[in-house]
Amino acid sequence: MEEKVRKKAELILGGNILVPKDFRPPFRLSRSTAGPGAGGGSIAFEFDGMRVKKSISYEKGDFELHDDNGNVSITKGGEPFIEKVRMIPVIFHSPNHAFFNLSQRCIFKCAFCTTPLLEGDATKNLTSEKIVAMIRETEKNVRIPFIAITSGVEESVQTSLEKMVSCVKVLRREFPDKIIGVEPYVDTKDQIDLLRSAGADEFKLNREAARKDIFEKVCPGLDHDNILKLLEYAVSVFGKGKVSSNVIFGLGETDDDIMEEMERLASIGCIPGLRALRSNDMTINVLNGVLGHIVPADAERAVRLAEEQKRIMIGHGLTTKTFRTMCFECQCCDIVPFVDV
Repeated sequence: MEEKVRKKAELILGGNILVPKDFRPPFRLSRSTAGPGAGGGSIAFEFDGMRVKKSISYEKGDFELHDDNGNVSITKGGEPFIEKVRMIPVIFHSPNHAFFNLSQRCIFKCAFCTTPLLEGDATKNLTSEKIVAMIRETEKNVRIPFIAITSGVEESVQTSLEKMVSCVKVLRREFPDKIIGVEPYVDTKDQIDLLRSAGADEFKLNREAARKDIFEKVCPGLDHDNILKLLEYAVSVFGKGKVSSNVIFGLGETDDDIMEEMERLASIGCIPGLRALRSNDMTINVLNGVLGHIVPADAERAVRLAEEQKRIMIGHGLTTKTFRTMCFECQCCDIVPFVDV
């Protein structure tokens, strides 16, 4: 195992980075409303070609940030860990593209998801017009080649889908040359057609768990079998290598379960994305309640599975390089095949 990959895995799976009381980040903090860092202020780092986004804390952390006149390093438990890191700006949620969450509200209460538990309206009532304005303002200083849209399910799958379709239509009209990715929850083939017709280039629908029995515990109300059928249909609509699906490891499944699921997804032309389970104060009790005691994934397992992920993808003629939005492009929260390993 390459040392730098192991260190990225440790950062991904570890807790906050402790920063000095007088620390002032060189860029605005990212405040995610979706994904592993939802709810906290975080900053992105780059080292040895690796990219990680971590929540920062002025009180405590598993890691410590040191800035010696611009020479930035990270220690772990007070011991040297990474000698040289570079803080990098986050545009909207991601270092190199704009990723927007249309709504943090969700009628589905997946046990691992922090998004619907956040207080207030962290998404700030985003509209298509606001997103267009934000992108145009940002592009006065930096080009944004890729845009991605996700959303919780506010009232029903269909109404949230229609809101996303409307947004994609506006973005496609205003930015005809940009690649647009979508990460909705859908339950019919027609909804996939609507997103493609609106102008979406890439599609992501998450299977979440490798095993159906685990899925039914952590995502009650969602249909594991139907998601696979819809992913297969989405490949026929968007094309091989333009559809992806997250699979979470650390929910109590075995490595064999994960590899079988990755094979299942890759065999239909869908890129499997691996995401280590990360819990926080808002989700840990729920997770323990539905799954029993959670055994955290370790760095060795994260890297081992990423290597298997790459092997499986090669076997089916897939690569993360064909998917230009969301997690594979961001590279901050996972070990990414063809980039990190």
